[in-house]
Amino acid sequence: SNNNENSTTSSLQLIPETVLKKKHDLDEMKMKRAAAAQPGNNKVFSRKTKAIKIIKPEKFLSRATSRINHERRFKRVNKKGMQKRASNSKVVEDQIVTVEEGDERTLAVAEGEEEEDATTIPRASNSVGANIVFAIRIRNEKRAIPANVKRALGRMRLRNVNEGVFLRYDEYTRKGLHLVEPWVVYGVPSKATITDLLKRRGHLKIDTQRVPLTDNTLIEEHMSDYNMLCVEDIVHELHSIGEYFGQVSTFLWPFRLAAFSSKFQKRVLNMKDGQRGDYGDVGESMDDMIRKVL
Repeated sequence: SNNNENSTTSSLQLIPETVLKKKHDLDEMKMKRAAAAQPGNNKVFSRKTKAIKIIKPEKFLSRATSRINHERRFKRVNKKGMQKRASNSKVVEDQIVTVEEGDERTLAVAEGEEEEDATTIPRASNSVGANIVFAIRIRNEKRAIPANVKRALGRMRLRNVNEGVFLRYDEYTRKGLHLVEPWVVYGVPSKATITDLLKRRGHLKIDTQRVPLTDNTLIEEHMSDYNMLCVEDIVHELHSIGEYFGQVSTFLWPFRLAAFSSKFQKRVLNMKDGQRGDYGDVGESMDDMIRKVL
């Protein structure tokens, strides 16, 4: 009998414990998947369906109040102007800046100063007297924007948030920017900043398509009738407000830039674009604003 028991034990193969544990885990996973596949209320909350977003009544009330206030402001500025809220003369203030290579406007002022004061230079705090401005839309409150503000932004080709365009700064453009000032930030860009924008974020509008500016042959092919063959020609035309400024500005697709506030700042720190003082006319400080979103 002992011989029979030994032969039976030797014929049985012992399964390692790790294999048994793995098999147990697989069986448990199959049971969970089978339970999840059963019809029931869990289908309503599946990943394929969109999450239900609940908007509180206070949100509707704040949006309506904001829309009414913006509409009132638009009508007031359109009728009476900015009054004392905007100066009609150029305002120059001393600002502490970092002198960077390639910024000819900053370097030209800093060269004649002593070393200890090399970073304190006078800058215009508004765009009065300038010929060109660069405007960026910084707000995207779709349900709080009045129709007249939306149309004014559309005429400037600022239809989407974080998009920027070059504008000829005359009386008509100045009034239009005043009408939509809480929604945009604008100022005077330097020639070096214009070059950086074109080389790093430049896109062209070719046959209603957005084409990246990667080669001068694109400029030569579509702008040779206006004596423009390369990026430097476009930079010169924009900075000097040349004869073909309108053709160049429409040839360039609105610049898509980064957001001034990150998602972390918006969600955790509750920082909203256009409500922290960084809007409206910033004058020659526009170079610093552009560097933040390049």
